[in-house]
Order: sequence, then structure tokens, then C-alpha cells
Amino acid sequence: MTKVLGKGLGALIKNYNSNVESEEFNPELPINNIVPNKNQPRKNFDEQQLNSLIESIKEKGIIQPISVRKNDNGSFEIIAGERRFRAAKTIKLTTIPAYILKINDNFEMMELALIENIQRANLNSMEEAEGYLLLKNKYNFNQSEIAKKISKSRSEIANKMRLLKLPDNIQESLKNREIEYGHARTLLSLKNKSSINAVHKKIIDKNLSVRDTELLIKKINNPQNKQKIINTKINPKEKKLTAYFDTNVKIKFKSKNSGKIEINFNSKKNLNKIIEQITNEKKL
Repeated sequence: MTKVLGKGLGALIKNYNSNVESEEFNPELPINNIVPNKNQPRKNFDEQQLNSLIESIKEKGIIQPISVRKNDNGSFEIIAGERRFRAAKTIKLTTIPAYILKINDNFEMMELALIENIQRANLNSMEEAEGYLLLKNKYNFNQSEIAKKISKSRSEIANKMRLLKLPDNIQESLKNREIEYGHARTLLSLKNKSSINAVHKKIIDKNLSVRDTELLIKKINNPQNKQKIINTKINPKEKKLTAYFDTNVKIKFKSKNSGKIEINFNSKKNLNKIIEQITNEKKL
């Protein structure tokens, strides 16, 4: 029995040390005997891409077989190739070419499906995050182990999983490709849900780029920028004090009603003069 993963799946699993073997290749596996993978990481199937695939299959047939495993009840569960399966059903094909793999471990099956989708860039970032969460919760894999299995960095896995902290409506927006992964990552730096939703609305309404969104959120998260503007204004009280003490005086605000006064002096004589002016005068 030879190891046969199929041209596509075998090429995608770069660092995968597995003893997965093909039980057989069936060029005409009945479609009615095939069931989807209940742990399929990709939940959204782009209609336009699916239609393009349908037209391609109509013209050239199914070039790349799907991969399945045989269930105890005689049905075949999809490991990789659900888009091809859906397209074939849509155009009412009765059979589909398939590699039937020996996989008894559910984690191994989930892993292969996830790798196939990610490496083909068919998953959006939110679906990736949900796939990693399933690997973590259901199969007890930590981020480092997931990263090693799918040949990605641990930081990338961590960043994708942080997307699960976003409000549900933002997650849906990312799944529907209304916003990009960069937008979503930037939204995570906001401190409350109302701010996230407000900025998300601006992204959609004004078609903000990721860079524009970063700048907007930076302003929201740094209200002290407003204080800097206040400090750069010419203050008439500073002018009055500078003239009175005959030296440079700065008034620095910490808030609207508090701050400090800095009086510069350039000699001991100048300092004594300032002290005398302060102690001998009650009003300016």
C-alpha cells in the first residue's frame, strides 16, 4: 500500500510527518455516499468563487480529486475538497474522483482540513481563528503546537486567536470581507465595545484604509494630544509673568484646572530678585 495524498494535499502539508496512506483511489465515488466534514474550518463559501469553480468543472471536469475517509456506516466524510464537492453537486454530477485515506484520528482529520484550507488561502482570518480555537479546545493543543503543525509562527496564531475577542458583529463583518484583517487587529486596541462599533461604522461608511484606521484609533487612545494643543497656544498669563519677572516663564497644564508654573533664572542674582518679587508682592 503506497502513500498517496494526492498532488494538491501532499504538496500543501510541508512539514507533516504522518503515516496517512491511501486505501484506494476511486475515480467515480458516488456523490450521494459523501458527507461534509462536520469540523470543516471554512464556514463561508464565496458565491462568486464557487460559480467560477462550477464553470471550470463544466469545461474541464474535476482535475484535482477530493480526499475523504470511510466512516463505519459506509459513508465517506470529506477531508479536503468541499468546494469541489459542492460544485459537483450543484451541476448534478453523480460521481467525483476521490482519494480514500485511512485516518482514524479526528484531530488528524481536522488538522489536514485546516492545513488544506489555510495553505490554499481559502479561509478568511476569522475562520482561521475559529479553526485554531477548535484545535485548542477540542484536541488540547497549545498555540506553539498548532503553529508547528501548520508551519506558521506562534505569534501569528496568537494574533489570529485574539480576533475571537471582538464583538460578534465585527467578527461577522470580517467573515463577510467587509473589513480586512488589518482593520480587525487595529480595532482590538480600543478599550470598549461602543468605541469599536463606532470606528467599525466609520471604516464601512468612509471606506477607511487600514492606515487611516490606525491613525483614527491612535487619536482616540491618546486624548493627551488635545492637551498638547492647549499648551502650544500663546497664553497671556505667561506673557504677563515673563514681563513681570523679566525672565522666561512657562505655564504647564496637567488638566483643565491644574498644572505648574516654571520660572527660569540665569544667575544667583536673578534668582534672588525673583524670590524678592514673589515674597514682597501679593498681586501681579
